[in-house]
Amino acid sequence: MPQNTTKVKRWSAKKKLEVVLRLLSGETVDDVSREIGIEISKLDEWKREAIDGIEARFKVRNTDPRGAELCRAKQQIGELSMENELLRERIKKQGPLVLVRSK
Repeated sequence: MPQNTTKVKRWSAKKKLEVVLRLLSGETVDDVSREIGIEISKLDEWKREAIDGIEARFKVRNTDPRGAELCRAKQQIGELSMENELLRERIKKQGPLVLVRSK
C-alpha cells in the first residue's frame, strides 16, 4: 500500500535527492515508484542525472590560484560585513557616539 497518498505536482531538488538516495541505498525502483506515484522511467532519469552531476563535480579541478584567493576574499568580506552590522546595532542601542577624554 502506498504510504504517500497525496500526489506532488512539482518535485523540489531536495525531494528528488531523497528519492535518489533511497534508490542508491538499495530500495527497488518498483517499490519506490509505487509508493510515491512516479513512473519508473522518471525515477531512472533522476538517478542518472544525480550520478552525472556527481561525476561532473568530481571532474572539476580547482587549479586556479585566483579561485582560492577569491574565496578567502569573499569570506573576509562576509566577516567584515557581519562585524559592521553588529557595530551598527550596538550604536543604535547606545545612542550617538560621544567622545570621552581620558583622565
